[in-house]
Amino acid sequence: MKESIYKSFDELPCFLTPKQVANLLGISQSSCYELMNSDNFPVTHIGKRKVVQKDNLIEWLNKNTKGGKLC
Repeated sequence: MKESIYKSFDELPCFLTPKQVANLLGISQSSCYELMNSDNFPVTHIGKRKVVQKDNLIEWLNKNTKGGKLC
């Protein structure tokens, strides 16, 4: 798994690209696009681009990972 360049959620930009989300989660970009196309993932469309708002990603991670809150 590739190590993220971000050391905390505070360092994340407000909107993350699929590549940034993939790096953050330690998954491939194709897996990230599959996740972003799922019904419950908090993707936002800006024109034809798909991005994820940082706060929505953190909330989704807290709800969808075992072990409770991440931050």
